Amino acid sequence: MRQNLVAGNWKMNMTYQDGLALVSEITNMVADEVAAPNAPQVVICPPFPLLHGIGKLLPQGSRFHLGAQNCHHKESGAYTGEVSAKLLASIGCEYVILGHSERRQYFREDDELLGQKLKAALAAGLKPIFCVGESLDTREMNETFDFIGKQLQDGLFHLSNEEFDQVTIAYEPIWAIGTGKTASSDQAQEVHAFIRERIARAYDAEAALNTTILYGGSANAQNARELFAKPDVDGGLIGGASLKSRDFTEIIKSF
Repeated sequence: MRQNLVAGNWKMNMTYQDGLALVSEITNMVADEVAAPNAPQVVICPPFPLLHGIGKLLPQGSRFHLGAQNCHHKESGAYTGEVSAKLLASIGCEYVILGHSERRQYFREDDELLGQKLKAALAAGLKPIFCVGESLDTREMNETFDFIGKQLQDGLFHLSNEEFDQVTIAYEPIWAIGTGKTASSDQAQEVHAFIRERIARAYDAEAALNTTILYGGSANAQNARELFAKPDVDGGLIGGASLKSRDFTEIIKSF
């Protein structure tokens, strides 16, 4: 179901003690400062070793949810160093990020593998945050829509209607991740509207209307309000700014 949502992707940052301190600051700030009825749901996605401890600090029954940054496509087995979706669910994870550009680039994750990960996550009861986005070269060649359309078709649209209902999509222009560059609010809206149109084509208008689509590409406390005001932008997948309690809280307050 479509909702306002802000997800903090900590990536490979924070020690255990630093992570506990950060999430305590964020939850306290939000409790004190965020009361609007349209305030977003918040997903905290720390590194694997921090998940259980962070999860215990998130207020039960609140707007806060625990998410992982990745999962393996198998339920169990001899996969040293990997973490299954079933294991993540067992420690309280509700969400998992899949298809992030860094996973695609550095770990060569392709659409076939991501399709298997999606199935594994859904089978374990996790809600995937599925990432799509183009490089600067792709944008400059005016191939953004073809590229993202293929990512959606090959990586996501094999799901059933019931499975797709559990998915959140994050548009993350690769050229704006960690670079300080940000897509303008109009650029973000244009791509988000395109994604929603493709969902309607693949499923139906109701599915398109009900899908949460986040923007992820150097969103911060200064530009979040303008981005989130666009009709097809339902929130953000936040990287660096999620590591600063004041900045992240201000983003949460941007609706």
